Amino acid sequence: MRIAECDRSRAAEILAILNEAIATSTALYDYRPRPLSSMAAWFDAKEKGRYPVIGVVDATGQLLGFASYGPFRAWPAYKYSVEHSLYVAPGHRGRGLGKMLLGALLERAREQEYHNVIGGIDAENAISIALHERCGFERCGLVKHAGFKFGRWLDLALYQKLLDTPARPVDG
Repeated sequence: MRIAECDRSRAAEILAILNEAIATSTALYDYRPRPLSSMAAWFDAKEKGRYPVIGVVDATGQLLGFASYGPFRAWPAYKYSVEHSLYVAPGHRGRGLGKMLLGALLERAREQEYHNVIGGIDAENAISIALHERCGFERCGLVKHAGFKFGRWLDLALYQKLLDTPARPVDG
């Protein structure tokens, strides 16, 4: 297994992983699978913001999981904070791929001189919470009843990892 940059040629594979999570879990607070056409705008936003999209691939080049980040909030003073996403395909979970992806994503965030990497995780997702805690994330909040899916209210746990970058943060 190795980490690889993901471009638009991986859109269908990324979408398959996302749509499985939408349909079967509370990892995404979304109801309906997304069409392939939605990926163009997704990649446009990643490219415009210079946000990485990375994946873990096997020896045959199959995408087993992916991760990315984007803006945390739209106001300028949040420029050193990003919110990340990480998904592993079914059948490949529990093999350390999430840890590989999260480590590589944190390295990209350091290289781009972000300071705060934030994850919104369903409060009942014990596996994702454990992964984030093992990678040095700390719980920093809980939004009760943030979503409603599968006939129940969902609480959103917020986790963050502070990085030692940038060396010289500036206003404006």
